[in-house]
Amino acid sequence: MLKSMTGYGKAECRLGPDKYLVEIRSVNGKTADITFKTQLIPRDKEPEVRKYLADKLGRGNIDLFITVERSEGAATKQISRDNLLAYYDQLQKAVHGTDLECCEPDTLLAALMRLPDVLETRSTELSETDWNQLYAAIRSAADALDDFRRREGESLRRDVLGQVDKIESYIPEVERYERERITAIRERIEARLREIAASPDANRLEQEMIFYLEKLDVNEEKVRLRQHCRYFRETVEEEPLPGRKLGFIAQEMGREINTLGSKANHAEIQKWVVKMKDELEKIKEQSLNIL
Repeated sequence: MLKSMTGYGKAECRLGPDKYLVEIRSVNGKTADITFKTQLIPRDKEPEVRKYLADKLGRGNIDLFITVERSEGAATKQISRDNLLAYYDQLQKAVHGTDLECCEPDTLLAALMRLPDVLETRSTELSETDWNQLYAAIRSAADALDDFRRREGESLRRDVLGQVDKIESYIPEVERYERERITAIRERIEARLREIAASPDANRLEQEMIFYLEKLDVNEEKVRLRQHCRYFRETVEEEPLPGRKLGFIAQEMGREINTLGSKANHAEIQKWVVKMKDELEKIKEQSLNIL
């Protein structure tokens, strides 16, 4: 089944009073380029998560985001009782035996709370149990991203196969002008000979004419182009991750279309060649996003 490299998935879990939102976003890339846009994953767990995402999602530029939504009343900082009492004790000793008096309790407490290290940021270190829950949410987000890619892949499949069908349907349009093209080339050569008043040997002229027209024959290009179109369809339908191979097949299709255009020597055929190239460019662009 065809999959897109572009996708988005999210999941969430609750750890204590806080809600953790996990989001994974991917776009096309040549390899699995995984970036963590969070500091909530423990350093010793990063290789495991990176390997899981690479195995699960394959290629692509993949970004992992984790954000925390604190519940109401859940303070992000906590009072260090030890530091607060240490400051208070030092203050009491400093004023003991002097004429200085401590201020009112409320004023004193407010002043103490402004001193360094009295308020400490609450630790975000995860316990093993919390980490297992968060890792499960990461896997759920990866599953959601994979489902998104699958849906996008079905849309890509319809598009690229439709474009291949169009290219193949243009080949009979080229064939409509082939006899006319040969006749026009022959008449043009004969007219040129009359213009320069040349009197070549009839048999030799016919041999050279056949040789020249054979060089302009496009039957082989048409056969190979049809074969490439058929191979493209087979690859889409049969291979699980055909993205790279489809890009190579599209290159081969381009070679045949370019050769057909260089041999065309006919305005109407050139028009159909341009249409083929237009559809092929769409195929190449979309193949870059196929996993």
